[in-house]
Amino acid sequence: MSEPQEIIETRGDDRVDLFKKDANGDGRTDVWVSDTDGDGKPDLFQFDTDGDGKVDVTMVDLDEDGTPDLIVDGDGGLPPEGTV
Repeated sequence: MSEPQEIIETRGDDRVDLFKKDANGDGRTDVWVSDTDGDGKPDLFQFDTDGDGKVDVTMVDLDEDGTPDLIVDGDGGLPPEGTV
């Protein structure tokens, strides 16, 4: 995950994807890192671990120390629109 496919500038209070990455080389995005509060720091991490286009693991950095504090396994949500 060292080279993001796409970098987007963050501004305001809207959720913005900081980067997305095809981690397994299948041509589909597998990882999304987002800034949910507009401070320019990533705080939401989502992973599609089985390639079905749905989020399988969500990690949240609640105290913004750079280390995710909450991990939700199998939440089954959809990734951000237009990123798959």
